[in-house]
Amino acid sequence: MRDGGRRLDPGVAVSRRRLLAQLAACGLAATAGRAAAGMAGAPANREDIIGRLRTHITRPDSILLDVARRFDLGIVEISAANPGIDPWMPGPERLVVLPTAHILPDAPREGIVINLAELRLYYFGAGAVETHAIGIGRDGFHTPKGRTRIVRKAKNPTWYPTESKRKLDPTVPRVVPPGPDNPLGHRALYLGWPAYLIHGTNKPYGVGRRVSLGCIRMYPEQIEDLYEKVEVGTPVTVVEQWVKCGFRDGELWLEVHPDYDQVDELEVHYTMTAKPPPAGSLDYIRQVAGDEAARVDWDFVEAELVARRGYPVRITRRPGEVALGLPELDRSTGAGPSHTDVAGTSSLY
Repeated sequence: MRDGGRRLDPGVAVSRRRLLAQLAACGLAATAGRAAAGMAGAPANREDIIGRLRTHITRPDSILLDVARRFDLGIVEISAANPGIDPWMPGPERLVVLPTAHILPDAPREGIVINLAELRLYYFGAGAVETHAIGIGRDGFHTPKGRTRIVRKAKNPTWYPTESKRKLDPTVPRVVPPGPDNPLGHRALYLGWPAYLIHGTNKPYGVGRRVSLGCIRMYPEQIEDLYEKVEVGTPVTVVEQWVKCGFRDGELWLEVHPDYDQVDELEVHYTMTAKPPPAGSLDYIRQVAGDEAARVDWDFVEAELVARRGYPVRITRRPGEVALGLPELDRSTGAGPSHTDVAGTSSLY
């Protein structure tokens, strides 16, 4: 049997088929639609999730930071979904979950929406929504929250460092022209908040991390694409939501992200210390669930609020289900689903 051009050991193929059955049971496999029983109150036409969760099988020379960029993810996102795996030396034939499915933030679905808590930007274009990994402000230089607009665009922008930046590093010149030393990269979208931009970068490994002085960084190839779509005057909403809930095919899903201390811990140790659920989480989930609250597996919810995996998990039970849970992924053998849509990469749902 082959997967993405590679020949698989028969035992691995069997493990993959077994995992597919597990995924279907816990809700990670693709859903065919609403069940006939017990679903009368579910919002059948409400779709709050974009993308599909994937897995990736590492090669001997794999570096997860490069995998992250390939799939427009940040390294913290990958570490949260795969705690304990060294992003620099993951080892060969390791199964890595790629958190490429996302619940839309609770915000107006127009223009640009940035959720600082998940280090992601959403763009609501003409009939479609796309999302991109971002870098945000570090401690002491937090990216502001609220509503603003794009007031200017620039190709190959000139950088005028702020006084705060020059105090941190007096060697920084007052003006940095376009070029490889310019931290704004090749494109910049200027916000209505003075000195705050959405821009590219000359240090792509900073995307998906808290390393800036407050600006929003994107991978160079992603900001170039977004730049062509966004017009001056586009509204920008910046929120900070660690817990998100949304519906897909009549089922309620939950997505929980690490807090900033855990993000910093993931960067250094590739794992994080467990913390209590974010305040008000259960009340928020009950509010979103509405009439479907009786189908929610609240024990599973409480466990996921602590795990903070950073990708959506189904929390409503279907007819006949008693309890929900995640499958044990055989990371050592590369066991995963059999459908492959990118070489070495498979889709979970």
